[in-house]
Amino acid sequence: MSDAADIIIIGSGASGAAAAWSLSRDKSLRIICFEQGSIADSSDYPTKSTDWELARSGNFSFDPNIRKNSADYPIDDSKSPISIANFNGFGGSTILYSAHFPRFHLSDFRVKTLDNIADDWPLSYSELDPFFNENEKIMGVAGLVGDTAYPEYNSLLPPIPLGDMGKEMAKAFNKKNWHWWPSYAAINTDKRKSRASCINIGPCNVGCSQGAKGSVDVTYWPLARLNGVEVYTESRVYEITLDSKGLADGVLYMDADGVEHKCKANIVIVACSGIGTPRLLLNSKSLAFPDGLLNDNGLIGKNLMLHPLAYVEGVFEQDLKSSLGPHGCCILSQEFYETRDDHDFVRGYTMQILRGAPPIETAISGYFMRQLSIGKKHHEMFDKLFNHTAGIAIIAEDLPELHNQVELDYDNKDLFGMPGVKVHYKLSDNTKKILKHGIKMSKEIFSEVDAKVTSSFAPVKNTGWHLMGTARMGTDPQASVVNKYGQAHQVKNLFIVDSSVFVTSGAANPVATAQAITLFACNYIRDNIANII
Repeated sequence: MSDAADIIIIGSGASGAAAAWSLSRDKSLRIICFEQGSIADSSDYPTKSTDWELARSGNFSFDPNIRKNSADYPIDDSKSPISIANFNGFGGSTILYSAHFPRFHLSDFRVKTLDNIADDWPLSYSELDPFFNENEKIMGVAGLVGDTAYPEYNSLLPPIPLGDMGKEMAKAFNKKNWHWWPSYAAINTDKRKSRASCINIGPCNVGCSQGAKGSVDVTYWPLARLNGVEVYTESRVYEITLDSKGLADGVLYMDADGVEHKCKANIVIVACSGIGTPRLLLNSKSLAFPDGLLNDNGLIGKNLMLHPLAYVEGVFEQDLKSSLGPHGCCILSQEFYETRDDHDFVRGYTMQILRGAPPIETAISGYFMRQLSIGKKHHEMFDKLFNHTAGIAIIAEDLPELHNQVELDYDNKDLFGMPGVKVHYKLSDNTKKILKHGIKMSKEIFSEVDAKVTSSFAPVKNTGWHLMGTARMGTDPQASVVNKYGQAHQVKNLFIVDSSVFVTSGAANPVATAQAITLFACNYIRDNIANII
């Protein structure tokens, strides 16, 4: 069975959804998006029940190897100190993300020029600026204008409340005279908006039943579908096909029953994440690309960047109700974001202040960290811990290295026989120094407010949310996969628009920048579509 479209988009997550909306403003185009997962019903999210925390170790786990949803594929990350996190379903990983939503910095696009490391991006911050603004309006980003680290912001929703814990941590940064600011969050805080506003429950990472969190199923997709975009869910694309001229002419996919189909198209756009995109490209072999589509220079899957994380936790004497509010969005500090002459490392990190753990996590982690006992004093000790904690996450800039890579795993396949992936990743010496410095500075912060540091370690294992760099952009076809518009050097009607095109990783969550790049690329596609096809 075959079908046809003007444009095919593979992946319905952050970038796929932004692409669908942007391109569908030309309503003459037939656009089909393929998503191998299904549409989640927000009424079924774990947040509707009191035992919601248990779902994080089951069917709403970040880790597909734990979740084992029929839409997932095996990921062997045994050769990595960091486990890979992703979610296959309508809306992609935005269903489970924390919605921490900072932009990259101007310097992130010019690290070669500024610090003589890695490479400069082929596009600049100023080129993305209007698309950052456009994206933030649609996603609904809360924050506070005036941040010296981000002077470019001109309009935001009211910031997420700091809460008592956030105010205490802000005092600590003020005492050190270090930068801090309310977190930028893709969470609705304005009751006048069409979407419900945040009510500060906290379990954002298992899906927001309220609809306040800016997952793309409630931001971009309603707009794109109104414009006529069709979404084929439970439809697993396993190959992008080429015609006799070497142009992409469509995809091969399997439906929920494993029946094979072909869908033709004039333009194919890939938005499957920094893991899923190289997987699909490497699996799309042909006479023109026997080692995988666009892999003539051997770069597909290489230069994987993950943002290694350090974690430091402090316990306060007073009850700060720290578990209330979006877990990943309190305040951030970018005091150590840029390269400094007095550091023994280049580039830097973001300090992200996290809310305290919810009750079950508090009890379990407290027991294993020997902060709680089982017995008569359990509840007394629990009361001194729950709502008394704060965490600092160190988001380290991860420099691109060829040996950090994704490859196909032919020994472990998905439900319909497509290979899974193997991840080969190790921390660089530079990253280790960043994490060590971040832990030291975090301890200094907690000491300023007399909080007792009870744990500090790096890297944190289950934090591979940020998947970048495996199909990088650039001007040289021998040293990159796509150009600044995400257009493949070797196949002009094939585009990649997710974070796999990142040249460097910055030290900030990548979603806002990935979506701005997507809108930038799609603006180019709309303006040049006659020449592309």
